[in-house]
Amino acid sequence: MNIMFNTFTSSNIFIGAIVLWAIGAAGSLFLRKNDNLSNTFGNCFAVLGSILGLISSSLVFIGGFEFSFNIVSSLPLLSLSFKVDKLAAFFIFTISLIALLSSLYALEYIKHYYTKYNIGTLNFFYNIFILGMVLVVSANNALFFLIVWEIMSLASYFLVIYENKEKDNLKAGSLYFIMTHIGTAFITLAFLLLYSATGSLDFSIIKENIGNVTPLVKNIVFILSIVGFGTKAGIIPLHIWLPGAHPAAPSHVSALMSGVMIKTGIYMFIRIFMDIITTAPVWWGTVILILGAISSLLGVLYALTEHDIKRLLAYHSIENIGIIMMGIGSSLIFWSLDMKPYAILGLVAALFHTINHAIFKALLFLGAGSVISKMHTRNMEEYGGLIKYMPQTAFFFLIGSMAISAFPPFNGFFSEWITFQALFKGIMISDTSVRWAFLTAAGSLAFTGGLAAMCFVKVFGSTFLARPRSKEVSHAKEAGIKIRFSMLILSTLTLLLGLASGTVTDILSGIVNNLGIFNKVKPVLLATAVNVRLEDNFSAVSIPLILIILIVVTVLIFILVSAFTLNTKIQIGDTWDCGSTLTSRMEITATAFANSIISIFHGVLKPTKQITIEYRDASMRYFPKTETVRLGTKDIYRGYFYLPVQLLTTKVSGYVKKIQSGNINTYILYILIILIAMLLLASI
Repeated sequence: MNIMFNTFTSSNIFIGAIVLWAIGAAGSLFLRKNDNLSNTFGNCFAVLGSILGLISSSLVFIGGFEFSFNIVSSLPLLSLSFKVDKLAAFFIFTISLIALLSSLYALEYIKHYYTKYNIGTLNFFYNIFILGMVLVVSANNALFFLIVWEIMSLASYFLVIYENKEKDNLKAGSLYFIMTHIGTAFITLAFLLLYSATGSLDFSIIKENIGNVTPLVKNIVFILSIVGFGTKAGIIPLHIWLPGAHPAAPSHVSALMSGVMIKTGIYMFIRIFMDIITTAPVWWGTVILILGAISSLLGVLYALTEHDIKRLLAYHSIENIGIIMMGIGSSLIFWSLDMKPYAILGLVAALFHTINHAIFKALLFLGAGSVISKMHTRNMEEYGGLIKYMPQTAFFFLIGSMAISAFPPFNGFFSEWITFQALFKGIMISDTSVRWAFLTAAGSLAFTGGLAAMCFVKVFGSTFLARPRSKEVSHAKEAGIKIRFSMLILSTLTLLLGLASGTVTDILSGIVNNLGIFNKVKPVLLATAVNVRLEDNFSAVSIPLILIILIVVTVLIFILVSAFTLNTKIQIGDTWDCGSTLTSRMEITATAFANSIISIFHGVLKPTKQITIEYRDASMRYFPKTETVRLGTKDIYRGYFYLPVQLLTTKVSGYVKKIQSGNINTYILYILIILIAMLLLASI
């Protein structure tokens, strides 16, 4: 009786969350003529809906009170099917958590949009966006899924182009719109193939009848899903929309898009490959593993070339999606080779990094938004010395930087540690091709970790340290209390998830075990409150112990330094620079910092250099007035893949256009030919 009550409660709280987000959207639009009311109403309802989302999802993946229900209509498009199991609840929890803190942040952050843009429109699409993401991971029917997937995509598109006075934002939005609908087309084809084989669009029925699907159709569905959901996840080379769209959106929206929206693609990878289709050949996992290795390494390399702080963070989302993909790929390979306990290890790593990335990436985007709102530019070359004016923001950003760089005791360290354990176990597999795939992935992950640390040394140093490089820095001041509170909570969570990694691992193992293919499989990752180790004692780690060691070492160093400098007089004066006056132009820039790495990887990054010279006398061109050097990288994906595809499509369209003669008799002939062809096909 108690279980039935809690299940009923969790489902009703879930419906309550949906209603609150819908009210927040409608109310914001209704109050659109009053910026302050629209801001307060829309974001407060987003906060309340997110709180209910957290409660409902916690009851499911911690308490085990799963639920499903259908809203039936005579019209198929109006029939809704929901199922919230532990996996769906985990993603709803992640979405609700980031939405809650982003909404608190937005209460103060979006005030700088007052009178410039319509706040009611922003909060309408913002609430619809959150609602769409939650419905995507709870949909249990392919048709309903496609509808809410489109709602999520369209809402995020309008948020990307919200600052529509900026032409770059409109271009970024257009590219995102095109790419997301190309992805949707592939997803639709995958669902249609499953429908043709099973006779149903209901995910539960498809799962029950998956034995009717031939291996060929499964392979085609796999490829279509990789393209469709991989486009939303931002894996390379399907990522070209992401570095433009995420920076274009308001920063609290960027936190949601980068922290959780791209994870809807990850959710569907797990749902289709490891829940609906329960048998997978080894090459499926190998493809995902290699795509993850490529995305993680290239993502961090492209991030190093950026001096736009939000584009840099967007590229790091590609990097971290790659790390998650490595966990999923290794899990699929282990499952295919009947190494089920290690398959759990890989999937736990993927899920742990999913929530870790959501937290520290949201923290970094909110920190970047705080800086941008004061500096009015995303160019890091115009920052410098902001730690004096925004010390708390700098501290929170530093914590996020350490977490994303996988420094212990923060959360990013542990999820990458588990990923390494899965990859090391894969290296021991006897199959040579699979072993080399794991070796490549392990090398890529190791290299990615080092480059990520280097990148955030660049970001933090060029943004918060050294001397100001523009006049705007002196006018900057600390962000408001709501903004700092949101960043404080996220910073605390990066530490708590690291310290409580054993408890979190147990919860995630329970979520994975709840999937049918892992039912009653004993995990190899043994976790306690203070220690996590592999069952065969291959490796072990204790984050609390690491924290204690770090504290003890820090205290000892402080004591030793204090003892040796006790009687030393310290004089503070201006730095001597050969008699010259120190200026900000003497500092190493963000671009110069990364130049050595760009030179090493010039074959991949394809660096470009553009020199613009303005002369004192344009007719003589002898005496330069100014010289500007612009460094960049060539977009090889557009140049070598997307542009040729675009040109081919345009050429084919030109030929197809010729059949539109404008003659009705010709069109009747076309219809007749099609009918004859259909009759012939039906008779075969």
